[in-house]
Amino acid sequence: MGKSKRNSPKPDSNRAQRLAERRAAQEQAAQTVTRPFAGLAAECDLVALREFVPSATATLKLAPGAQGDRPVTLATVLPGAVAALVRAGAEPIGFVGAQVQHQSADPAADLAAAILWTQSAEPGGSLNSVAEAEITAPALTEVIDPGASLDLTVHPDFNWWVPAGVQPDAQVAATIEQANRAIMPSARLELGADAVGAAWWVDAGERAHLRWIRPEAEDDVMLALARVHAAGGLHLGEGSRFAGSFRTHGLLVPVFDLDQERHPTEWVTAAAEFGTRLVEALATDTPLTADERRSRDGLRSRQITLR
Repeated sequence: MGKSKRNSPKPDSNRAQRLAERRAAQEQAAQTVTRPFAGLAAECDLVALREFVPSATATLKLAPGAQGDRPVTLATVLPGAVAALVRAGAEPIGFVGAQVQHQSADPAADLAAAILWTQSAEPGGSLNSVAEAEITAPALTEVIDPGASLDLTVHPDFNWWVPAGVQPDAQVAATIEQANRAIMPSARLELGADAVGAAWWVDAGERAHLRWIRPEAEDDVMLALARVHAAGGLHLGEGSRFAGSFRTHGLLVPVFDLDQERHPTEWVTAAAEFGTRLVEALATDTPLTADERRSRDGLRSRQITLR
């Protein structure tokens, strides 16, 4: 008699549409690159620029043998959230955006393609999406120097969108003013040459946060946080509270709520001390104690994943 089709969804039904959307989401998740910026010394800062830093720029150091020699500046976001643009001038400069309107499942590949586009694009041009460029780029580690860190400039506003000495038209000026009103003050904490990862202070309005992107394996960082928590060291001193952690681009990011009245530099010493405690915990390979296991389970319940 054959297999019953009573439970099969009709092609045009809402259930069929939901199943199709679920399959598409699963296929996209399977294609997503788990840790796109692995192999780059600037991995942690690249993740920060993509995820939460409002306004910052850094001149990229191209890899030896990379196509083109036009200077390229990485920016958190460009006007219109475009993928790239080339600023006209006596010496044209390429700009590529970390936070873009259109992206694929591999942000590192998108960034590599955008960088290559800037090398041959006409001054004054912009690229909405790397898909429009039709560029098959090599790995990002072959386009920018993988051993170079980012020499970052954190901006208090988006006025750098317009070159110095240029008077923007009314529409551009209004766009910049609107962006400036929404900006969250940010700062990268300089914790010394031995510091690991990238620790960023962000004033989110109601409170300030420290978001510390760690380069170690996610599970290793979680176990280390559990050890530190069980020992009573999961804090940055008075005026701080561990808020939780989030996972993004294959990395774990511990987050602390901070006293908003204190300047970012006032947290440097406490953050460095916490960093030492965490590194020591990461070097420990003994089985977790009962208290540490309870800490781990509690910390995992306060963890979220950003896509």
